[in-house]
Amino acid sequence: MDFASLTVLLQNEYVLFVFFLVVSLAVAFVTKFVFKTYLKRLAGKTKTELDDVLIESLTEPVFFSILLAGAFLAFRTLSVSKEYAWLVENVFFIALVLVIAFALSKIFSVLITHWFKVSKAFEKTPRLISKIVSVFVFLIAFLLVLSRLNVEITPLIATLGVGGLALGLALQSTLSNFFAGLHIISDKQIKVGDFIELPEKKIFGYIDDIGWRSTRIKTVSNALTTTMIIIPNSLLADSIIVNKFMFKKDLSVVVDCGVAYGSNLNKVERIVLEVAKKVVSTVPGAVKEFEPFVRFKSFGDSNINFSVTLKAKTLEDSSLVIHEFIKALKERFDKENIEISWPVRKIYYGKQGKGK
Repeated sequence: MDFASLTVLLQNEYVLFVFFLVVSLAVAFVTKFVFKTYLKRLAGKTKTELDDVLIESLTEPVFFSILLAGAFLAFRTLSVSKEYAWLVENVFFIALVLVIAFALSKIFSVLITHWFKVSKAFEKTPRLISKIVSVFVFLIAFLLVLSRLNVEITPLIATLGVGGLALGLALQSTLSNFFAGLHIISDKQIKVGDFIELPEKKIFGYIDDIGWRSTRIKTVSNALTTTMIIIPNSLLADSIIVNKFMFKKDLSVVVDCGVAYGSNLNKVERIVLEVAKKVVSTVPGAVKEFEPFVRFKSFGDSNINFSVTLKAKTLEDSSLVIHEFIKALKERFDKENIEISWPVRKIYYGKQGKGK
């Protein structure tokens, strides 16, 4: 085939139509291959997983965008497309807007999940935010399509504004809790799994879940009975919170005790430390690296009061540590003849003068 024949062939609209389709299909598959191999491999060398997820999310939208661009150019080569130019352009515009909206919703979903980084078992709030953002993105895409089709959107926007205001007033409490939940998660002062205490409300326990409306706190009593406390996010956000897992994920276990006034305090301190160290080394759940200590605190009515501090890995473990320590300390005190006195009251009787 000579050059003149090739030129005539390339001027044929159907040949150009097939040519653009084949080229766009080839470019789309090559681009997809590059994304899934080379770019994914490069992203795998970085420390963060964000780029890996973004590349995975953008692969399909880029693939379909190239196919749409090639199909549009191919249809433009056909003479029959001139009669339906408005229809063809609008169809491809709508398809491209949907692909871009899908890509943006995926990107925002990845960024939101990365920003509100929580345990995988508790990702209800980030998923909810992602869905809301996706709805917002597709709503904008819908408005763009209506504008492209010359549909008057001003009344629709006004209606949505009034409806949104009415809905916001009706759901004021719910929205307050929702945004408080966002604040709690984004601030990252507390997170799922932390052991917290609310001194004002005398509540303590592990954060089990941070939802879109409320936070669940799991408490464990000395009888190892689990109770779930559900607190509205707005109430939690306005409370004073003691996060005992902010720096270390173990719990201080403080046991109060007292010995009779006739006791040798140096001997008491030595024996208590010996018992505490033995309990720490043998009881499951105790923090073995922690060095127990004793502090004498006050002169009580019947005893000299002191406290012993140990550490446990979890709240459930602390109950067992206290249980075993009290048993061991009482047994050792009995063996060493160290007395824990009963409350004693001295009552004085005097003669009452006779009234006149």
